[in-house]
Amino acid sequence: MRLSDTAIKNPVFAWMLMAGLILFGVISFYSIGKSQLPDVDFPIISVSARWEGASPEVMETDVVDVIEDAITSVKGVKKINSTSRLGQASIIIEFDLKTDVDVALQEVQSTISQAQFNLPKDLDPPIIAKFNPEDQPFMWLSVAGDRPQRYLMELVRDTLKQEFTTLPGVGNVFLGGYVEPSLRVWLDPQKMAATEITVQDVVSAIQTEHSERPAGYLTSPTKEWNLRVMGEMTSSDDFNDLVIPARNGSPVYRTFQLKDVATIEDGLADARAISRVNLKPAVGLGILKQRNANMVDVGRRVTEKVAALQKTLPAGVQLAVNFDGTAFVKQSTHELNFNLILAAVLTSVICWLFLGSWSSAINIILAIPTSILGTFIILQMLGFTQNTFTLLGLTLVVGIVVDDAIMVLENIVRHREMGKPRVQAAIVGAREIYFAAMATSVAILAIFVPVVFIKGVIGKYFFQFGMTISAAVMLSLLRP
Repeated sequence: MRLSDTAIKNPVFAWMLMAGLILFGVISFYSIGKSQLPDVDFPIISVSARWEGASPEVMETDVVDVIEDAITSVKGVKKINSTSRLGQASIIIEFDLKTDVDVALQEVQSTISQAQFNLPKDLDPPIIAKFNPEDQPFMWLSVAGDRPQRYLMELVRDTLKQEFTTLPGVGNVFLGGYVEPSLRVWLDPQKMAATEITVQDVVSAIQTEHSERPAGYLTSPTKEWNLRVMGEMTSSDDFNDLVIPARNGSPVYRTFQLKDVATIEDGLADARAISRVNLKPAVGLGILKQRNANMVDVGRRVTEKVAALQKTLPAGVQLAVNFDGTAFVKQSTHELNFNLILAAVLTSVICWLFLGSWSSAINIILAIPTSILGTFIILQMLGFTQNTFTLLGLTLVVGIVVDDAIMVLENIVRHREMGKPRVQAAIVGAREIYFAAMATSVAILAIFVPVVFIKGVIGKYFFQFGMTISAAVMLSLLRP
């Protein structure tokens, strides 16, 4: 028995089926993510390495060459590009399009870990990440004020970053113009010459004295205590009193303190980037969203959090939104949704003008929300978002989904005019046109399904476009 026969003989079932598709489609419409473009993983992996103070030549020979030799053994590598700068290097690995980026990422991580013993010991751990256009800050916040820069840096690091990272949908917070607070030891050459203390003596003293090591246990017949040696300095005054225990590797029997040969400054590390707001020093917070998260909802939560935190900040400190990428996304999705509704309305009016009957027009018009809203259920199941490609596909398919309903209705009306009862006319008319309606839908699918199989980076974007149209056309078959 065909679905049309079941629907005609059991009208309650047909209405419940349409109502279910519309209801769950509305739920999916409001819960599905919104973004400008589909969430696409490019077959590209980046490796970043930092070695403080190393020249570009040293970075190339000691770091880049070692990593490149290890990466070449990974399956699917198509091309490797590397750039070496002062103290840092960047390696871009391009894979074949058929390569699973997640698997390739794990293989690259494993390969670099195996080659770790060939890399310099004081090299920072390499950062390995996938390339995705969506993995860029879509909002930029700024923290500025009349307070010292160190205060702003500590406020952002210890308080504000954590406040935004814990928001639902926020994947990470990138700090722009941030300089790590640090303690500077300014050595005095004349005092060092007078005391015969070298730079290495000072470095060794800081490394050995400014450290907290396990101290073991203290036991008694009835109790046991966990010992902790408070070896780390907590302030610049503590560093002034730090003892230099050795000179040229030999013990010193006279007490020398760090303040005898140096001046301690509680400041910031060397600034490699700066951030300003209205010509004032500031710290930028770039908000990155999680994969498939609703960018508009995340942006709204961030804006609300900014307004709430501003009330708790000290006087003279301003927290503001300097760039909001969700404005374009909201405008774009609003225009596409408006065009989608406008297309449905115009289709309904045209159907009414040509059919000349409101009842017939309404019967056909019901195919639009059933197919369009039902498609959002499939989009959510596939992990798609409301973006330019999916909404464009739904806009194009509005006129297509009513074709089957018009053909079936016209044939039913023809049998009705021949004097057949309503139920018999509906059953016979739907049966006669069933394969014709299916052939029409299959012909349309034959046009758009190949879009799903487009190769290359462009194909990754048009995949959601083709799947959206195909799902809407298949759902339109439920109406007859």
